[in-house]
Amino acid sequence: MHIVDGALANPVVIGGAVAAAGGIALGLRAMTMERIPAAGVLSAAFFVASLVHVPIGPSSVHLILNGMAGLVLGWAAFPALFVGLLLQAVFFGFGGVTVLGVNTFNIAMPAVIVGLVLGPLIRRGGAHAAIWGGVGGALAIALTTLCVAICLALSGDQFLAAAKLVFLAHIPVMAVEAVLTAAAVSLALRVKPELFHVMETTR
Repeated sequence: MHIVDGALANPVVIGGAVAAAGGIALGLRAMTMERIPAAGVLSAAFFVASLVHVPIGPSSVHLILNGMAGLVLGWAAFPALFVGLLLQAVFFGFGGVTVLGVNTFNIAMPAVIVGLVLGPLIRRGGAHAAIWGGVGGALAIALTTLCVAICLALSGDQFLAAAKLVFLAHIPVMAVEAVLTAAAVSLALRVKPELFHVMETTR
């Protein structure tokens, strides 16, 4: 899911950097003291999970867990995921420094969208919260692959085949992330429901 240095056209790289900077700024404003521990844990989870690459054809896939990050952190997912991407680029060469903004936006913006759309449903609690969590996990990956595909397509016709491959290769990842996120939401609602600021429901 990481786009490497030199693969994208300059306007796409610049646009991604500007968009990521805006998202990080909003995320830092949303990063309350209560969210810092959760942000650290989710950033570390993303860092570790996305280091494990599974080869599929000429490419490879990996877990991202950005859906869970978005559900818990909202806009604060931007700085949390940015830190993980920065460390991966510096220490392991995953992605790259020049495309750090693009990679941050492609992974963090879907997380924020999932948090905005599905977060209220999960905060209500109830039996369907885990299901909505699973939907969020899969949706975040789908949106991330769409963002990556658009960035590749905007960088030249020679990347159109790769753009299509990115989406198809990540269909299994969507299923796995749906299961993992559903399980994580279910567990969190039982042991630490304040992560989602669960609202008391009244009849």
